[in-house]
Amino acid sequence: MVAWVLRILVVLGLLGSAWVHYDLWANQGFSDIDMIGPLFLVNVIAGVVLALVVLAWHHWLPVLGAIGFGAVTLGAYLISLTPGGLFGVQEEFRMASEVWGVITEAGCVVFGIALLAVQVRGRSRGRQAVRA
Repeated sequence: MVAWVLRILVVLGLLGSAWVHYDLWANQGFSDIDMIGPLFLVNVIAGVVLALVVLAWHHWLPVLGAIGFGAVTLGAYLISLTPGGLFGVQEEFRMASEVWGVITEAGCVVFGIALLAVQVRGRSRGRQAVRA
């Protein structure tokens, strides 16, 4: 049961991040920015695909992908807060989409790590039961 709740939270984080990036790409002019526009679209597609894979394949690999997705996306955003920005785009952490982006991406990392721990613990218990 805990694994399912964590799995759903990871999926919500992935879909939330995908939605934030889609909204910025489609409605906030990010589609017109060189390098960032295409990367936002890649983020949208990757978030949706990873969410589907995390739901369908109960293996550690998609969970690790979700953790990496959240960490890399959050890291890119943190770089965009620096004076040099990311590919010339500098953010200021003022818009609601930025707050939701940080929340969803941090959720991918935190809940993904928790899910990975639950999966590993469950597998080790299963092997112990087989040996007994």
